[in-house]
Amino acid sequence: MAGELAGRLEPIVAEAVSGAGFELDALEVQQAGRRKLVKVVVDGEDGVGLDEVAEVSRTVSAVLDEQEHVLAGAYTLEVTSPGVDRPLSKPRHWRRAKFRLVRVTPADGAGFVGRVGNCDEDGARMLVDGQLRTVRYTDVAKAVIEIEFRQPPAEELKLLESDTADTGDTGDITEEESK
Repeated sequence: MAGELAGRLEPIVAEAVSGAGFELDALEVQQAGRRKLVKVVVDGEDGVGLDEVAEVSRTVSAVLDEQEHVLAGAYTLEVTSPGVDRPLSKPRHWRRAKFRLVRVTPADGAGFVGRVGNCDEDGARMLVDGQLRTVRYTDVAKAVIEIEFRQPPAEELKLLESDTADTGDTGDITEEESK
């Protein structure tokens, strides 16, 4: 029931979120007593600030109020931005993680931690143990951002910024000589 309701609300909520200049990352509807809990996760190219979350919340609330017949009762709306523990599952997640450390669990082979560089629709360039690699998204079982409490080393950022290699169709995760 809740999944079906989320499916009916998703295009409506996505349009409202898009109209506010953001992307709908996730929508979940749960029954909470007599009320429904509508959880909306939004994201943007430059992230989402607290004031922007409040603005999106007002916009989505107005749209949901118009859909009273779909919700069939009272609801509580929760609008948030994705947490840092969200898996990188789409190319846009990887682009937003540029220059961040990411723990990658490949579909095959040993996991590794590396710093994300340039990304496209097929994969990302990563600096792993001083070597540049191309990581195709299709080869990744799971990837999450690692929290850092210090600024990234300048030499790593410089190497990633100067990397002009294509991330296109290169096969499996590969290691390449750094420049």
